[in-house]
Amino acid sequence: MSIAYDDLASKLSFGLPDRLGKALHVADVTTTDMADYLGVTRNTISNYTSGRTPVKKQTLRLWALKTGVPLEWIETGEIGETSPSGPGGVKSHTKD
Repeated sequence: MSIAYDDLASKLSFGLPDRLGKALHVADVTTTDMADYLGVTRNTISNYTSGRTPVKKQTLRLWALKTGVPLEWIETGEIGETSPSGPGGVKSHTKD
């Protein structure tokens, strides 16, 4: 029995809940830390990372800022190579 490549690729791709969890992991931010930062319960964070609860755009922005992971990646799973954004997808105002 074989699975069509496109079907397999879609099943293996990371969704928003996966990326939220990965961002916490790579930034070494606990669910308690994130809950405190966002002013929500740990259960709410669990609901976000499991996909049970939709996440608002503002929450994604704050998630990106707290973890230092680009907002673009959290939203789409991709990082633009020419993006002028710094950590968290926020444009940096520092001079090179």
